[in-house]
Amino acid sequence: RPQHLSGLEIIRDLCEGKLEGGEIGSTEISFTPGKIKGGTHIADTKTAGSVCLLMQVAMPCVLFAASPSELHLKGGTNAEMAPQIDYTVMVFKPIVEKFNFTFNCDIKKRGYYPQGGGEVVVQMSPVKELSPINLTERGTVTKIYGRAFVAGALPIKLAKDMSSAAVRCIRKEIRDLYINIQPVREPDDQAFGTGSGIIIVAETSTGCLLAGSSLGKRGKNSDKVGIEAAEILLRNLKHGGTVDDSLQDQLIIFMALAKGISRVKSGPITLHTQTAIHFAEQLTKAKFTVTKSEEEDPSKDTYIIECQGMGMINPNL
Repeated sequence: RPQHLSGLEIIRDLCEGKLEGGEIGSTEISFTPGKIKGGTHIADTKTAGSVCLLMQVAMPCVLFAASPSELHLKGGTNAEMAPQIDYTVMVFKPIVEKFNFTFNCDIKKRGYYPQGGGEVVVQMSPVKELSPINLTERGTVTKIYGRAFVAGALPIKLAKDMSSAAVRCIRKEIRDLYINIQPVREPDDQAFGTGSGIIIVAETSTGCLLAGSSLGKRGKNSDKVGIEAAEILLRNLKHGGTVDDSLQDQLIIFMALAKGISRVKSGPITLHTQTAIHFAEQLTKAKFTVTKSEEEDPSKDTYIIECQGMGMINPNL
């Protein structure tokens, strides 16, 4: 699909590689990488294809580039079947930076289904190597916050409805915690098209971040959008893991590249994560093991994902 092709193209450009079979609908490609240079690059899905997926593709490469990179990623910022940009900034960024690197993500313009039209600028410097992570202590939930947004032709009332429905839903399970979900209307000059949605994050005493999110669409009641996000969050809190379903698979490539042993406690292993582990092991010398977490209450479906990383060293630094 367009975002997969844009992802391949940005990698090709980053490392002056050769790409064959790179077209929409292609079932086979051949890719020959060169040296990862860094620099400024633009990737544009020209659709609502997710900018977050483009970021996922590029990030492991730019970490091992010869010089800093600035990526201009264009497409959908809040799209179905992909992390919303708010998730990337609020959850993915602070956790992935525990591998000992930092990046800057500037949301220039938000874009929604079906046109896209969003733009995010990611700035990142290369590292010598990645440190392993140990995310095995969940701690207790200390705060719950988020944002419910509308953009374009939609009234702010919808954001307020999403927010209050979500709060009511969480209140049934978690009574004694202040929940702050801000309703916002995206400024017209910072959003292209019409869209709505919500993201809710729970922060724990050990610094874990788990989230639930949902997108509005035509004919879908705004209360339902809020409740859906709240239910996803509550489900992620129930299993006792330190990461939610969406983050689980996104950490695999970094665990594989890091030096040393990484451990992450999670809920049931998603198909995305199984796939990521399979390919990470094929492509690197990393070794993964997934075991049922024993110290938990046996009724909980909790697992430890452990990885002996390959200890990738940046040859340019």
